[in-house]
Amino acid sequence: MCGIVGYIGHREAYPIILKGLQRLEYRGYDSAGIALYDGKNIKLSKTKGKVADLQERLEREISTTGNLGIGHTRWATHGIPNDVNSHPHYSNSGDLVIIHNGIIENYEAIKTELIKRGYTFKSDTDTEVLINLIEEVKNKQKVKLGKAVQLALNEVIGAYAIAVFDKNKPNEIVVAKLGSPLAIGVGDDEFFIASDASPFIEFTKNAIYLDDEEMAVVRLGKKIKIRKIKDDTLVNPLMQELKFNLEQIEKGGYEHFMLKEIYEQPNAITDTYRGRLLAKEGIVRMSGVENHKEKFLNANRIIIVACGTSWHAGLVAEYIFEDIARIPVEVEYASEFRYRNPVITEKDVVIAISQSGETADTLAAIKLAKQHGAFVFGVCNVVGSSIARETHAGAYTHAGPEIGVASTKAFTTQITVLTLIALKLAKEKGSISKSDFHYHLEQLELIPEKVAKALKADDHIKEVAKTYMNATNCLYLGRGYNFPVALEGALKLKEISYIHAEGYPAAEMKHGPIALIDEQMPVFVIATKKGHYEKVVSNIQEIKSRKGKIIAIVTEGDVDVKKLADHIIEVPETLESLSPLLTTIPLQLLSYHIAVLLNKNVDQPRNLAKSVTVE
Repeated sequence: MCGIVGYIGHREAYPIILKGLQRLEYRGYDSAGIALYDGKNIKLSKTKGKVADLQERLEREISTTGNLGIGHTRWATHGIPNDVNSHPHYSNSGDLVIIHNGIIENYEAIKTELIKRGYTFKSDTDTEVLINLIEEVKNKQKVKLGKAVQLALNEVIGAYAIAVFDKNKPNEIVVAKLGSPLAIGVGDDEFFIASDASPFIEFTKNAIYLDDEEMAVVRLGKKIKIRKIKDDTLVNPLMQELKFNLEQIEKGGYEHFMLKEIYEQPNAITDTYRGRLLAKEGIVRMSGVENHKEKFLNANRIIIVACGTSWHAGLVAEYIFEDIARIPVEVEYASEFRYRNPVITEKDVVIAISQSGETADTLAAIKLAKQHGAFVFGVCNVVGSSIARETHAGAYTHAGPEIGVASTKAFTTQITVLTLIALKLAKEKGSISKSDFHYHLEQLELIPEKVAKALKADDHIKEVAKTYMNATNCLYLGRGYNFPVALEGALKLKEISYIHAEGYPAAEMKHGPIALIDEQMPVFVIATKKGHYEKVVSNIQEIKSRKGKIIAIVTEGDVDVKKLADHIIEVPETLESLSPLLTTIPLQLLSYHIAVLLNKNVDQPRNLAKSVTVE
C-alpha cells in the first residue's frame, strides 16, 4: 500500500528519499510527498500524482538540502487523492511531521476530542489526527517524542507503520509498526527507514525488521532502542543480512518489470526447488515440513488461506494435495475466512500463502487459526516478513523481488513450493508409488527449461494480442488443474488492461456464461492433452457453434483443437499436475501485450497495490 522512506545521517537526504520512493512505486499509490530538515527549517512538498510530478514540483518550490528527511507515496483510504491529503502531515504547532501507512479506525472519535481542545485540521486523513494526538500527549504529559508516540499509539485502534520527527530534535526519527511492514537499514552512523529494503540496498546490507507492536527511536550516535508499545519493555534488535542485490530491483533492459519477471520464471522456479528437490536421489528436503511432519500426516484436513493470485495458487494446490497426498483440502479467501466464524480445530493445518508476507487479511486469518490451536504453515517470498514471523513454520519461494503489481513469478513459485510439500507428504503417507514419486521429481526438475521453451512463443502471442486488444469482455475456461489457471488468466487481464474477464470451469460454461457467447466474444481455453482433453474439445465445439472466437492453449503437436480454434498457442507436454506451471505463461504474456498495446501502466495499474496491508 503506502510507501515509506526516511533517512538520517551524514548524506544529503533528498536524493536517497527520492530514489527510494521511485523504488516503492510498485506498491501502488496516488500521491507523494517529501519533508526535509536542514537543522533550521522543515521544507515540505507534496502533490497528487506520481513521484515524477513530485520531483518537478519539489525542486521548483523548496531547497533540497538537509541530512534528515521522510518521504511517502499514498494509497488513499481517508480522503480523496489530492495535494492536501498527501503525506507528510504537520502537527498544529508545525514542530512534528509524520508519514503513515495503514488505517486508524477510531480517528473520528479522537479528532472530535482534539477539536474540543482547540486543534484544527486541514486534511480529511486519519494521519493528521494521529500526529496531533502525538503532539497533545507530548505537551500534556511533558514527555519526549518517543514516549509521546508510545502513549498515543496505545490509544489508537487500527494498523500503522509510521515515521515521525520533531524539528526540535534533529538527531532522531521515531518509528513504529502494527500490521504494516517497516524496515530499518543500519549504516555507519546513518539510518534508513522504509517499507521494504529496496530503498537502501546500495547503502547497507544490514536491516532490522520491526515486529508488530514495536517501536524504535533511531538516533544518531546511539544504538537503536526497540521497545514494546504496550508495556515499554526493551527488545533486542535482530540484525538481518539482506540477500538480494541492486540488479534484482532494476529492469535489466526490459521495458517493464512485469515482462522481466515473466522471463525470470525459469530461474525463479529453479531457485525455489534448489536444495529441496534431489531428483536423482529421490528426495524432497524441506525442513519446515520435516520438523512438523506429524502435524501434516495426522491432520484431518488442510485449510489454505490466501488472497488474489495466491488464492489461485492455493486452488492448484488443492488438486495436488488431494490427488497425490490424499489429504482433504479447503481453500478460503483470507478476507472471508476471518469473518465467518469458521470451524477450526487442533487437528487442522492451515497453509497461508502471500507473496509479500504482509497481506493484512491473510495475517488476520493466521492469528485466528492460531487462536483455535491449528498448526499454521506460511508460504511467502519476502524474508523477515510478518507472515514469516507469525507462522509456526514455513517455506520461502525464493522468487527474488517481484516489483510488478500483477504477480507472475510469485504464482509459479508458490505452486512449485506447494507441489514439493504435497510430494513429500505423499511419500511419507505411501499414497504414491516409488516409481511415480521419482517420475514426478524428474518432471518437476524439467519445468524450468519447458517454461523457457513456452516463452519462445512470445512473438506469436503478441500477434494474437493485437487481434483481441479491443475486446470489452473475455471468457477463460479450464478444467481440473487448469481451472485455477483460467481464473488467474482472467485476473491478469483485468488487473493490467482493465478489460472485463471471467474465469470458469469449462463444464460450467453451459450453465449460464454460454449466453454471452457471440462473434465478438474471445474465449481463452486451456486444452492440454493431459486432463479431460476430450471433454474440453466438446466445450470448444459448443463455443464454435455459437461463433465465439477461440484462443486455445494446447500441448505441442495438438491436432484436434487446432482444427477448431481461431488461434492456438503451444506449450510443452508435462504431467497434468505440473501443467499449470506452463499454461499460465502464455496467459501472462497475452495480458502483458494487450495492456502495452492499450498504452496502460503495466507495472502500476490503477487503484491496485502490491502489498495490501489494510483490510
